[in-house]
Amino acid sequence: MPQATDHGGGVRSLRVPIPDNPLGHTLVYVVDTDRGPVLIDTGWDDPESWDTLANGLTACGTSVAEIHGVVITHHHPDHHGLSGRVREASGAWIAMHAADTAVVRRTREARPERWFSYMTAKLTAAGAPEEHIAPLRTPRPRALPGLSPALPDRDIVPGELLDLAGRRLRAIWTPGHTPGHVCLHLEETHPARLPGHGRLFSGDHLLPGITPHIGLYEDPDDATVTDPLGDYLDSLERVGRLAPAEVLPAHQHPFPDAAARVHELLDHHEARLTSLRALLAEPLTPWQLAERMEWNRPWEQIPYGSRNIAVSEAEAHLRRLVKLGRAEAVPGSEPVRYVAV
Repeated sequence: MPQATDHGGGVRSLRVPIPDNPLGHTLVYVVDTDRGPVLIDTGWDDPESWDTLANGLTACGTSVAEIHGVVITHHHPDHHGLSGRVREASGAWIAMHAADTAVVRRTREARPERWFSYMTAKLTAAGAPEEHIAPLRTPRPRALPGLSPALPDRDIVPGELLDLAGRRLRAIWTPGHTPGHVCLHLEETHPARLPGHGRLFSGDHLLPGITPHIGLYEDPDDATVTDPLGDYLDSLERVGRLAPAEVLPAHQHPFPDAAARVHELLDHHEARLTSLRALLAEPLTPWQLAERMEWNRPWEQIPYGSRNIAVSEAEAHLRRLVKLGRAEAVPGSEPVRYVAV
């Protein structure tokens, strides 16, 4: 694959690998400004990923040392992982939405034991079997990715233009995948004169062939009942109304007609909610619902960590069904079971 792809109008992308991940890579965008290049996302913190980023920037005619700023769509390690190294090498600022900066700060300050105890309680409440929970009770010391992410210097303010000299890049708050996910609307004429309104750096919010994970917003110290799937669906409709000429996502490939893709995703999630409501003809815990949901492989073949993610996604769908009045908790059940209404 080429080290850099030129999208025209002072925008290029680099395919930065994600180790041992079926997604393969993160598309890191390099945006020229009057004060130097700015990155949109940075990729996973891994030696191969760092070398790919550095070599790709060289292919673009610049270097890590010349990076002026880093704009992060969301805090996940395949997007924010290398931000700290870029800042160390260049002195660049890092910008992120305040809601995701709060996640970064909490991650940096929390001890690993706190996370394991939280996950133990969470999975117990979801109805996970003891054999799944047991490893969390006696965790082995190990290095986990993203435990010391870089703390951003600047807040991305929704609706406002970012401070990029010579460019018009407006932040669009699109919570759902994370509480502080942002898309970035480049309000400039498309270099190929495609019909529509500029270009949209969509992060993980809008992808051409897959749907992003929508789970619960994880905050061990906040008992607020959030609705991430509801947030995501609302955000999708807001992005669809922008009608950009082209979408530049963080995975897979650029594509036109954001509105059509938004409608596909809205239809997909409505169909999924309908199918999950049918499963709730009998009372089920979140774990039991996750076992019965349709995934990209049979439940028995889903790895341990991915099962935790699947249960979080099941819970996000349950919260949406409850909010819509399509399901309810069974009074007195422990762990709590849900049933269709």
